[in-house]
Order: sequence, then structure tokens, then C-alpha cells
Amino acid sequence: MIIKSLIESSYNLSQDLQPLSDILLEEGFIDYIYNPLIYAWEPHRAFIELGGNKGAKTILLGMNPGPHGMGQMGIPFAATTIVRDFLKIKNLPVLQPEKIHPKRIIKGLEWHKEEISGTRLWGALFDNYGSVEKIFSKIFVVNHCPLMFFKGVNGTNITPDKIPGESIKKIIQRCDIYLKEIVDIMQIETVVGVGKYSKKRAEIALDKTKVNLKSCWHPSPASPLANKNNGADWRENFRSILPK
Repeated sequence: MIIKSLIESSYNLSQDLQPLSDILLEEGFIDYIYNPLIYAWEPHRAFIELGGNKGAKTILLGMNPGPHGMGQMGIPFAATTIVRDFLKIKNLPVLQPEKIHPKRIIKGLEWHKEEISGTRLWGALFDNYGSVEKIFSKIFVVNHCPLMFFKGVNGTNITPDKIPGESIKKIIQRCDIYLKEIVDIMQIETVVGVGKYSKKRAEIALDKTKVNLKSCWHPSPASPLANKNNGADWRENFRSILPK
């Protein structure tokens, strides 16, 4: 029942975001929007089936997909070797977005470049818990918004917090509802915002609930905190929020 409900929640989100994305594109600030819950649905569903019913009571909440990770594979904080060799999700079809930027191609589970945030986060989870089964008994990983937003001839990756207008507000509010649904379905007790933005969205979405809210540094290589002391400080900060 948990798996079925999680799949239904993700599917409904993917469908609800399509018309909102079309309106956002018409507004002109963003040139391309990719929805991996549609074109990478099969790996996303496999991820839910793998980890959604193992008993986790803590969610690690990211912002939105990275172009080398979830944007390719539909799995939060994905990285090619992590998905293939660690999670053992492979040989599943990944389709294409409706409109593709020439510098933002999609190759799915065969993508050649690692998402560093993903290798750091999942690597630290494996180091702490030792197995996929144990990780999912403690942790489930979710991105608040499943959409990627690109702008300009270079396909610059724009995060949701940098987009103006009313349409993005509606998209974010729909994603808040999604987070609340996941929390309710899994009876989550703690949500850890990976980065400040995710913590803020969790505070808004889960206001007036009893869910415990925490935050940790984002593992992005663009973050000075994540790179300090060759990542040792980030790993210590990350371990401090993990359930025993």
C-alpha cells in the first residue's frame, strides 16, 4: 500500500506540473523545462519500489534535480555509478523531454558524467549504514521539485528560487503538497533539508505538523562548506543529522 501510494503521488505530481510548466515557459524567463518524472519514470518508479517501504522515518530533502543526476535518471541525488552499481537500478528505458536544449541532452542510465552531489551523499550514507537495505530502513531521499529549468544558449541551470513570477510560485506550492503527501504516506518523523532552501520549503509545507525539521550542508562542489578540508567537514556535518 505504501509503494502504491508513493507511486501515485509522484505520478500525480508529474501530471499536475505539466500545464504549470507550459505557462512558465510562456512567461519567457525560462527557455526549457525538463520533467524527469515523465521521461525517466521507469527508474524513478524502481527507486520508490526499492526503498519506499523499508521503514524509513527520516527524509533527506533536496531542492530539484541536477543535470547529471536526477535530471538524467529520475532518482534524487542520482549519480551513474551509484544508481547502476550501488542501487542496482539498470536496463530501464529513459525517454526524452518534449523540447530538448542542444547542450542538455538526456542519455538516462548511460550518462557518462557523475553528479558529484550524488556520489558524496550516497557514498556517505553507505559508509554510515553499510548496505542499501539498512539505508532505506532509516532514510528515504526526495527532491522537493522534480523539474529542471534551463535558460539561454548555454542551457544555464536555474534553480527554482531564482525564477520570478506567479507560475513558479504555483509550481512550488504544488511541490509543497507533494512533500506533505510523502510525509503522511510514510509516517515520516524527521525531514532534513539538504541546504537552506529545502529546509525553508519543509518549514512551510509541514507547518502545524509534528514533524521534526533539521538541516545539513549541501554536498554540491559549488559550496565552500562542502569542499572544506577535502569534504571532511561536510561528512561530519552530514553524519550529525543521520538517525542511528
